[in-house]
Amino acid sequence: MNSLEFSLLVGLGSVAAGFLGSLTGLGGGVVIVPLLALVFGVDIRYAIGASLVSVIATSSGAAAAYVKEGYSNLRIGMFLEIATTIGALAGAFLAARMSPSAIAVIFGVVLFYSAYLSNRSRPERPEAAHPDPLATFLRMDSTYPTADGPQSYRVHNVPGGFGLMFVAGALSGLLGIGSGAVKVLAMDQVMRIPFKVSTTTSNFMIGVTAAASAGVYLSRGFIDPVLAMPVMLGVLAGSTLGARVLTRAKSRILRIVFSLVILALGVELIYNGLTGRL
Repeated sequence: MNSLEFSLLVGLGSVAAGFLGSLTGLGGGVVIVPLLALVFGVDIRYAIGASLVSVIATSSGAAAAYVKEGYSNLRIGMFLEIATTIGALAGAFLAARMSPSAIAVIFGVVLFYSAYLSNRSRPERPEAAHPDPLATFLRMDSTYPTADGPQSYRVHNVPGGFGLMFVAGALSGLLGIGSGAVKVLAMDQVMRIPFKVSTTTSNFMIGVTAAASAGVYLSRGFIDPVLAMPVMLGVLAGSTLGARVLTRAKSRILRIVFSLVILALGVELIYNGLTGRL
């Protein structure tokens, strides 16, 4: 296979990864990293570097629209980004010192958890009675647009959400994924922020977190432009297509298909990691 054929195949695979990731809200990195490592035989650290570049590109495009529409809470995002950036730098430095096999096993476990999250129901949380003093001090309470007009909400348990954001950042830096699932979990379940605000604020944060990790990977030579370019363009095209299909697709069926795909990739990654094939 020559370089042109390799780039075309990687680009097509990235379109599929971005499409699947967009439909489930988990991002294309969850699929593209194991795809590059298992199918194309790419060193998993170079696969992670290429994935981080694609995460920055896809997040930047979607985040601007959500901020303009008034869903994203920039105060929450910028504050929590302190934790995710520190975690991302820690994860990226750790990845440079870990063996590809160990990273593959950790990635496989994260894929199992992502499969569970993608099929989990996400009910809107009822408003709690007492606001968080820190959230009040930082003026995080805000409103978001609904069909009935702006809906106000309060932010709770800021320290708990901040701690979980460090974990999300570390996973992003270690595995080259956006860690959107963990970020949404922290804001939706721990900080009790409305789900739409959680997902859109997470999308805004993903690109910043990935940029911090990408700097470390770039300095260590794990970002190859020949690999990163088709991955970035493919994931961007796939996620754009997925966002358009999302409104018409039967999300339950898509989530089941996606779960089966990443479960299979998770099993394959763990097997190859434990047997030293990666």
